[in-house]
Amino acid sequence: MQEIFNQGDTAIMVGGTGLYVKSFCYGMDEVPAVLPGIRDKITANFQAKGLDWLQQQISLHDPVYFASGEIQNPQRLMRALEVKQSTGKSIIDFQTQKKVQRDFNIIQIGLELPREQLYQRINLRVDNMISAGLTKEVEMLQSLEHLNALQTVGYRELFDHFNGKLSLAEAIEAIKINTRHYAKRQMTWFKKDAAIRWCAPDVTKMMQLIRNAG
Repeated sequence: MQEIFNQGDTAIMVGGTGLYVKSFCYGMDEVPAVLPGIRDKITANFQAKGLDWLQQQISLHDPVYFASGEIQNPQRLMRALEVKQSTGKSIIDFQTQKKVQRDFNIIQIGLELPREQLYQRINLRVDNMISAGLTKEVEMLQSLEHLNALQTVGYRELFDHFNGKLSLAEAIEAIKINTRHYAKRQMTWFKKDAAIRWCAPDVTKMMQLIRNAG
């Protein structure tokens, strides 16, 4: 940010990952270190038993997180489980919501489409990704399936296809469904932040919001 501000007065951050945006705007909560070996054990169990096992463990050991957290996101679930096993407390207990004071002004704008239009665009985007070679890309990455970075929508479903669990058509449909679910969770997450100003993806309306906020 400092490098950007050395060149001008404005920086634009674009993204949809809620925790990254929240951390950038408000700072990060302090969470105790995880005890040695716990993360490796959880990761190994997840790789062997899948998302259902993770969800079951969180439901059993951390019902507070299960009720309010991202239960379709394996990385979030593994993080919550390792914190619980290391500290005996829910990761929610360490999320103090204490905001840091940034030395620059932040204007947050949320772009919102009618749900039917959003879902149509998601479906089209998935079809375009498949046409652009996503299936071949995932096939080439099969030996790296265990990596955290590949436990995401788009990769996970196609790994299931190559592992014989889904046909290609079923995998593509699963990507569309899971992406729509992810988009819905994103909207739910960001709607909780009263600082976000919402509008349609229209340049004129966005600029008016920025002028009014400034």
